[in-house]
Amino acid sequence: MSTSSVTLYIKAEQNIELQSEDVYVKDIGKLTCTDEAVLAKVKTIKLHHFKKDAPQRQVISILKVIEEINKLYPNVTVESLGETDTLLEHININKHKGFIQWIKLAFVAAVSFFGTAFTIMAFHNDIGINDVFTKVYGMVTGQQGDGYGILELAYSAGLAIGIIVFFNHIGGRRITKDPTPIEVEMRVYETDVNKALIETADREGKTMDVR
Repeated sequence: MSTSSVTLYIKAEQNIELQSEDVYVKDIGKLTCTDEAVLAKVKTIKLHHFKKDAPQRQVISILKVIEEINKLYPNVTVESLGETDTLLEHININKHKGFIQWIKLAFVAAVSFFGTAFTIMAFHNDIGINDVFTKVYGMVTGQQGDGYGILELAYSAGLAIGIIVFFNHIGGRRITKDPTPIEVEMRVYETDVNKALIETADREGKTMDVR
């Protein structure tokens, strides 16, 4: 098949994490082409190499990728269906293993647990929840509350159930197939961080782009 009639489609991702120091076209997203030989060759085109003493993040423009492909196949038409820029990150998985990682995990879990507990108690103290319960108990029963009773127990159980339902998790299991609020916010945060890093690299002239 003549390469003049071949169209290559590439769908680049916004963020790619790699364990390898070498970055190839196949790493930045998905590719498809009617010519299997062209597709296989394009996937092996080397785009970047992460050096140990250099930054482990690199932004590459899709135009640069297309330029590298056209150097090998000048007659191939390249259609981009994804992101215009891709943030590449070299991850050293050995760096995130070991006892230190478990200490970090335990610290974050403890801060989250006690921080949340303190926030709930501070909120209840601000609104005077004990006085509210006392007044509600008196309005319903006509008697003065003498301590923690069914109203406090029901509220505590309802609070726990509400948190479980809202966060859509019981232990490691989901209640529904929908993403949890934390997962949604994490995806939004991740997207914002990626955009900020890409824009910063572009302003500083550190993006791998065509001249």
